[in-house]
Amino acid sequence: MHDLVQNYYGQHLDSSKDLKTSACCDSSAVPVWLKPLLSQIHPEVLDRYYGCGLTCPALLEGCRVLDLGCGSGRDVYLLSQLVGASGQVVGVDMTEEQLAIAEKHHAYHVQNVGYDNIRFIKGYIEQLDALGLPPASFDVIVSNCVINLSPDKAAVLQGVFKLLKSGGEFYFSDVYADRRIPDSLRHHPVLYGEC
Repeated sequence: MHDLVQNYYGQHLDSSKDLKTSACCDSSAVPVWLKPLLSQIHPEVLDRYYGCGLTCPALLEGCRVLDLGCGSGRDVYLLSQLVGASGQVVGVDMTEEQLAIAEKHHAYHVQNVGYDNIRFIKGYIEQLDALGLPPASFDVIVSNCVINLSPDKAAVLQGVFKLLKSGGEFYFSDVYADRRIPDSLRHHPVLYGEC
């Protein structure tokens, strides 16, 4: 399934306008208190947003945050404004094309907010141990419409548990079903790719 997701988000989608369904993405669901922060993010990053809604606490000043499946970096750039200059945000994604967009606009972000507190890592969210991130090193971990695409959700959750500090918090927004999905839908490349 990794190949299908990487191909879909890396080769088929150039912007959120290329989505064929509204199964997952809803840019209108941004909380009012987060909307002003979006104006500091490069338009190309915003245009390549494929999430279903960022959930995070408002009080993150000085925190260390990990974004699982960061894509083009929209939530990383948004969270970096919430943690401030004394915090740090790390984004992990397996899709080179998405990370290239995120990295391309790193300097733009630093210029807009006045500090550099972000880092992007290529890797799989099921293999967080392989990324060189110290155990118990994050105050908050977030994921926005990504875990549902993982073939090994248990490995993701185990990795999250290892990386959270004692008392740390995990916030995720995702698409779930209340019944078994027919194989014809589960293996449909567009429907799977778009949640």
